[in-house]
Amino acid sequence: MEISLKGKVVLVTGGSRGIGKAICEGLAEAGATVAVHYNSNQQLAENLCASLGNSAFAFQASLEQASAPMSLFKQVVGHFGQLDVLVNNAGIAMSSDIHMDDTDWLADWEKTFAVNTRATGLLCKKAIEHFETVGGGRIVNISSRAAFRGDTMDYLAYGASKGAIPSLTRSIARHCGKQNIKAFNIAPGFVRTDMAQDFMDQYGESFALDDIALTELTEPKNIAPMVVLLASGLADHATGTTIDINAGSYVH
Repeated sequence: MEISLKGKVVLVTGGSRGIGKAICEGLAEAGATVAVHYNSNQQLAENLCASLGNSAFAFQASLEQASAPMSLFKQVVGHFGQLDVLVNNAGIAMSSDIHMDDTDWLADWEKTFAVNTRATGLLCKKAIEHFETVGGGRIVNISSRAAFRGDTMDYLAYGASKGAIPSLTRSIARHCGKQNIKAFNIAPGFVRTDMAQDFMDQYGESFALDDIALTELTEPKNIAPMVVLLASGLADHATGTTIDINAGSYVH
Protein backbone atom coordinates (compact mmCIF):
# COMPACT_ATOMS: atom_id res chain seq x y z
CA MET A 1 0.00 0.00 0.00
CA GLU A 2 1.43 3.33 -1.06
CA ILE A 3 1.13 6.15 1.45
CA SER A 4 0.47 9.67 0.21
CA LEU A 5 1.11 12.75 2.34
CA LYS A 6 0.35 15.23 -0.43
CA GLY A 7 -0.95 18.49 0.94
CA LYS A 8 0.48 17.81 4.42
CA VAL A 9 3.05 20.09 6.06
CA VAL A 10 5.35 18.36 8.56
CA LEU A 11 7.87 19.93 10.93
CA VAL A 12 10.79 17.67 11.83
CA THR A 13 13.10 18.93 14.57
CA GLY A 14 16.72 17.88 14.26
CA GLY A 15 15.94 17.14 10.66
CA SER A 16 19.28 17.83 8.98
CA ARG A 17 21.10 14.63 9.94
CA GLY A 18 20.80 11.18 11.45
CA ILE A 19 17.32 9.88 12.20
CA GLY A 20 15.80 13.27 11.38
CA LYS A 21 17.32 13.33 7.91
CA ALA A 22 15.94 9.88 7.11
CA ILE A 23 12.53 10.95 8.41
CA CYS A 24 12.56 14.06 6.21
CA GLU A 25 13.49 11.98 3.17
CA GLY A 26 10.74 9.47 3.86
CA LEU A 27 8.12 12.17 4.34
CA ALA A 28 9.13 14.01 1.18
CA GLU A 29 9.08 10.77 -0.80
CA ALA A 30 5.49 10.29 0.37
CA GLY A 31 4.61 13.75 -0.95
CA ALA A 32 4.75 15.85 2.22
CA THR A 33 6.03 19.39 2.45
CA VAL A 34 8.79 19.29 5.06
CA ALA A 35 10.00 21.97 7.45
CA VAL A 36 13.56 20.87 8.26
CA HIS A 37 14.71 22.24 11.60
CA TYR A 38 18.44 22.47 12.31
CA ASN A 39 20.52 23.83 15.15
CA SER A 40 23.88 24.94 13.76
CA ASN A 41 24.75 23.38 10.39
CA GLN A 42 22.87 25.54 7.89
CA GLN A 43 24.69 24.11 4.88
CA LEU A 44 23.80 20.55 5.80
CA ALA A 45 20.12 21.49 6.18
CA GLU A 46 20.03 23.44 2.93
CA ASN A 47 21.73 20.62 1.04
CA LEU A 48 19.08 18.24 2.31
CA CYS A 49 16.29 20.61 1.30
CA ALA A 50 17.81 20.97 -2.16
CA SER A 51 17.84 17.18 -2.54
CA LEU A 52 14.17 17.04 -1.52
CA GLY A 53 13.15 19.61 -4.13
CA ASN A 54 10.60 22.37 -3.65
CA SER A 55 8.87 20.40 -0.91
CA ALA A 56 11.31 21.37 1.86
CA PHE A 57 12.58 24.47 3.62
CA ALA A 58 15.15 24.85 6.41
CA PHE A 59 14.51 26.63 9.72
CA GLN A 60 17.15 27.38 12.35
CA ALA A 61 16.49 27.30 16.09
CA SER A 62 18.66 26.60 19.13
CA LEU A 63 16.20 24.55 21.13
CA GLU A 64 18.32 24.90 24.26
CA GLN A 65 16.92 28.45 24.49
CA ALA A 66 13.52 28.62 26.20
CA SER A 67 11.95 30.92 23.60
CA ALA A 68 13.26 29.04 20.55
CA PRO A 69 10.47 26.43 20.19
CA MET A 70 7.77 29.11 20.06
CA SER A 71 9.76 31.14 17.55
CA LEU A 72 10.38 28.08 15.40
CA PHE A 73 6.74 27.11 15.39
CA LYS A 74 5.67 30.63 14.44
CA GLN A 75 8.18 30.72 11.59
CA VAL A 76 7.03 27.42 10.15
CA VAL A 77 3.31 28.24 10.25
CA GLY A 78 4.02 31.73 8.95
CA HIS A 79 5.99 30.34 6.02
CA PHE A 80 3.66 27.52 4.98
CA GLY A 81 0.37 28.83 6.36
CA GLN A 82 -0.36 25.52 8.07
CA LEU A 83 1.09 22.59 9.99
CA ASP A 84 -0.42 19.13 9.95
CA VAL A 85 2.18 16.98 11.69
CA LEU A 86 4.86 17.70 14.30
CA VAL A 87 7.78 15.29 14.63
CA ASN A 88 9.82 15.95 17.77
CA ASN A 89 13.07 14.25 16.85
CA ALA A 90 15.80 16.64 18.06
CA GLY A 91 17.81 15.40 20.99
CA ILE A 92 21.22 15.43 22.61
CA ALA A 93 23.13 12.89 24.70
CA MET A 94 25.99 14.16 26.84
CA SER A 95 28.36 11.88 28.71
CA SER A 96 28.58 13.20 32.27
CA ASP A 97 30.65 11.29 34.79
CA ILE A 98 28.67 10.91 38.02
CA HIS A 99 31.80 11.99 39.94
CA MET A 100 32.41 15.17 38.00
CA ASP A 101 32.05 18.59 39.58
CA ASP A 102 28.46 19.22 40.71
CA THR A 103 28.15 22.51 38.87
CA ASP A 104 29.36 21.04 35.59
CA TRP A 105 27.16 17.96 36.01
CA LEU A 106 24.12 20.15 36.64
CA ALA A 107 24.89 22.23 33.56
CA ASP A 108 24.90 19.07 31.43
CA TRP A 109 21.66 17.91 33.08
CA GLU A 110 19.88 21.20 32.45
CA LYS A 111 21.03 21.44 28.83
CA THR A 112 19.90 17.88 28.16
CA PHE A 113 16.46 18.50 29.66
CA ALA A 114 16.14 21.83 27.85
CA VAL A 115 16.57 20.21 24.44
CA ASN A 116 15.11 16.75 24.98
CA THR A 117 12.17 17.53 27.25
CA ARG A 118 11.34 21.22 27.59
CA ALA A 119 11.55 21.98 23.86
CA THR A 120 9.49 18.89 23.06
CA GLY A 121 6.83 19.95 25.56
CA LEU A 122 6.69 23.51 24.28
CA LEU A 123 6.40 22.41 20.66
CA CYS A 124 3.62 20.02 21.63
CA LYS A 125 1.84 22.91 23.35
CA LYS A 126 2.09 25.12 20.25
CA ALA A 127 0.99 22.26 17.99
CA ILE A 128 -2.06 21.51 20.12
CA GLU A 129 -3.07 25.18 20.12
CA HIS A 130 -2.71 25.27 16.34
CA PHE A 131 -4.45 21.95 15.73
CA GLU A 132 -7.42 23.03 17.84
CA THR A 133 -8.02 25.88 15.40
CA VAL A 134 -7.68 23.86 12.19
CA GLY A 135 -9.57 20.69 13.03
CA GLY A 136 -6.80 18.40 14.22
CA GLY A 137 -3.32 17.12 13.58
CA ARG A 138 -0.74 14.57 14.60
CA ILE A 139 2.31 14.56 16.87
CA VAL A 140 5.07 11.97 16.64
CA ASN A 141 7.58 12.09 19.49
CA ILE A 142 10.90 10.29 19.32
CA SER A 143 12.03 9.14 22.74
CA SER A 144 14.36 6.19 23.38
CA ARG A 145 14.54 2.69 24.78
CA ALA A 146 16.32 4.44 27.66
CA ALA A 147 12.93 5.85 28.68
CA PHE A 148 11.96 2.33 29.76
CA ARG A 149 15.12 0.39 30.54
CA GLY A 150 17.32 3.24 31.76
CA ASP A 151 20.83 4.05 30.61
CA THR A 152 24.40 3.99 31.86
CA MET A 153 25.49 6.20 34.76
CA ASP A 154 27.21 8.57 32.34
CA TYR A 155 23.91 9.15 30.58
CA LEU A 156 21.53 9.56 33.52
CA ALA A 157 20.28 12.88 32.17
CA TYR A 158 19.58 11.43 28.73
CA GLY A 159 17.57 8.50 30.09
CA ALA A 160 15.61 10.69 32.49
CA SER A 161 14.90 13.36 29.88
CA LYS A 162 13.60 10.76 27.43
CA GLY A 163 11.58 9.08 30.18
CA ALA A 164 9.22 12.05 30.30
CA ILE A 165 8.24 11.74 26.63
CA PRO A 166 5.98 8.66 26.81
CA SER A 167 3.93 10.28 29.59
CA LEU A 168 3.67 13.52 27.64
CA THR A 169 2.53 11.60 24.57
CA ARG A 170 -0.07 9.56 26.48
CA SER A 171 -1.51 12.65 28.15
CA ILE A 172 -1.97 14.38 24.79
CA ALA A 173 -3.49 11.27 23.22
CA ARG A 174 -5.97 10.70 26.05
CA HIS A 175 -7.14 14.27 26.45
CA CYS A 176 -6.95 15.73 22.94
CA GLY A 177 -8.42 12.90 20.90
CA LYS A 178 -11.88 14.47 20.80
CA GLN A 179 -10.25 17.49 19.10
CA ASN A 180 -8.96 15.10 16.40
CA ILE A 181 -5.39 15.40 17.75
CA LYS A 182 -3.40 12.18 17.85
CA ALA A 183 -0.02 11.58 19.49
CA PHE A 184 2.45 8.72 19.14
CA ASN A 185 5.79 7.81 20.67
CA ILE A 186 8.61 5.97 18.93
CA ALA A 187 11.34 4.54 21.15
CA PRO A 188 14.44 3.65 19.13
CA GLY A 189 17.28 1.65 20.55
CA PHE A 190 20.81 2.03 19.29
CA VAL A 191 20.69 3.70 15.87
CA ARG A 192 23.81 4.20 13.78
CA THR A 193 24.10 7.99 13.97
CA ASP A 194 26.76 10.53 14.93
CA MET A 195 25.27 10.70 18.43
CA ALA A 196 25.41 6.93 18.85
CA GLN A 197 28.96 6.91 17.51
CA ASP A 198 30.05 9.03 20.46
CA PHE A 199 28.74 6.29 22.76
CA MET A 200 30.38 3.53 20.72
CA ASP A 201 33.68 5.41 20.74
CA GLN A 202 33.41 5.34 24.51
CA TYR A 203 32.15 1.78 25.06
CA GLY A 204 32.93 0.01 21.77
CA GLU A 205 30.62 -1.10 18.97
CA SER A 206 30.54 -4.65 20.33
CA PHE A 207 28.81 -3.25 23.44
CA ALA A 208 25.90 -2.19 21.23
CA LEU A 209 25.86 -5.28 19.01
CA ASP A 210 25.95 -7.70 21.94
CA ASP A 211 22.88 -5.98 23.37
CA ILE A 212 20.52 -6.58 20.44
CA ALA A 213 18.73 -9.63 19.05
CA LEU A 214 19.55 -8.94 15.41
CA THR A 215 22.88 -9.08 13.63
CA GLU A 216 23.04 -5.42 12.56
CA LEU A 217 22.53 -2.13 14.32
CA THR A 218 19.36 -0.20 13.50
CA GLU A 219 19.82 2.44 10.79
CA PRO A 220 17.99 5.77 10.50
CA LYS A 221 16.17 4.38 7.46
CA ASN A 222 14.58 1.76 9.74
CA ILE A 223 12.83 4.48 11.77
CA ALA A 224 11.50 6.64 8.94
CA PRO A 225 8.75 4.35 7.53
CA MET A 226 6.99 4.19 10.89
CA VAL A 227 6.93 7.98 11.12
CA VAL A 228 5.45 8.17 7.61
CA LEU A 229 2.77 5.67 8.57
CA LEU A 230 1.83 7.54 11.76
CA ALA A 231 1.77 10.86 9.90
CA SER A 232 -0.59 9.45 7.30
CA GLY A 233 -3.55 8.82 9.60
CA LEU A 234 -3.67 5.12 8.78
CA ALA A 235 -2.75 4.24 12.36
CA ASP A 236 -4.78 6.85 14.25
CA HIS A 237 -6.37 4.27 16.53
CA ALA A 238 -2.90 3.57 17.92
CA THR A 239 -2.84 7.07 19.41
CA GLY A 240 -0.98 7.16 22.70
CA THR A 241 1.05 4.07 21.96
CA THR A 242 4.80 3.57 22.01
CA ILE A 243 6.39 1.75 19.11
CA ASP A 244 9.72 0.11 19.98
CA ILE A 245 12.26 0.01 17.16
CA ASN A 246 15.32 -1.35 18.89
CA ALA A 247 16.37 -4.59 17.16
CA GLY A 248 15.07 -6.60 20.10
CA SER A 249 17.34 -5.00 22.70
CA TYR A 250 14.40 -4.16 24.92
CA VAL A 251 11.08 -5.98 24.71
CA HIS A 252 8.07 -5.17 26.91
